[in-house]
Amino acid sequence: MIDSVLPHSWNPAILLIIGGLLVPLIPLQIRKAYMVALPILAALHLATIPMGNYGEMEFFGFTLTNMRLDGLSRIVAIVFLLATTLNVIYAWYVNDTVQQVASIVYPASALGGVLSGDFITLFVFWELAAVSSVFLIWASRTERAYKAGMRYIIIQVGSGVLLLAGLILYALETGSIEFTLMKLESLPVLLIFLAFGIKSAFPLLHNWVQDSYPESTVSGTIVLSIFTTKLAVYSLARGFAGTEQLIYIGATMTLFPIFFAVIEDNLRKVLTYSINNQVGFM
Repeated sequence: MIDSVLPHSWNPAILLIIGGLLVPLIPLQIRKAYMVALPILAALHLATIPMGNYGEMEFFGFTLTNMRLDGLSRIVAIVFLLATTLNVIYAWYVNDTVQQVASIVYPASALGGVLSGDFITLFVFWELAAVSSVFLIWASRTERAYKAGMRYIIIQVGSGVLLLAGLILYALETGSIEFTLMKLESLPVLLIFLAFGIKSAFPLLHNWVQDSYPESTVSGTIVLSIFTTKLAVYSLARGFAGTEQLIYIGATMTLFPIFFAVIEDNLRKVLTYSINNQVGFM
């Protein structure tokens, strides 16, 4: 195991968010190298942390778990950090500070959601990912991008509102906010499931992907295509593994985008239908 100078309780996602917010202060000559180094250092720190729960604290009688590291969260976290590194390299030519900050803070927020051990912590990172990602759409600086970004943020925040309502009712019903396996047998769990479904772009809840992603910048579209829906897929794997309804939802998601992708002449929209298709397989 690699030794780290940082305490194990330091969440790599929070370190990455702080590092991303500092990007505008870094001299242009070394900024891109700094951005590549951020996810690499976060991954090295992650590699030093043993399996377990970290950063636990009491909040109105509930236990918040800032970081839960187990087999599922570790492998997804590694993939997210690898993708963040590759995205920075791919966007090496970009000199837009807004995009540079968002391309670090947004993946870091998704990473924080993956490492969350409770619903409140998940909610915080869930909404932070929504807010930080919209700047990749607005970075195009066109009227279409602005309007698409507004629709995107409304839908994403709406997903968070459903998650918040579900977790409050779930806490009142069960006395727990632990983010763990659930069954679709109550209203609170259904609300949480719908929140995950919106972010996963379930059929009939998917149009925000085709509406917003193509309006982003070229490199921004690539970043957006990776983290939002995959955070939701992870959340479904964590909370609803074995849920029978996901078989039918996933099968539908793999089939319906194929027709639209074939008749679409906008290559960016073809990419978004491919996202729907691949998330269906996931």
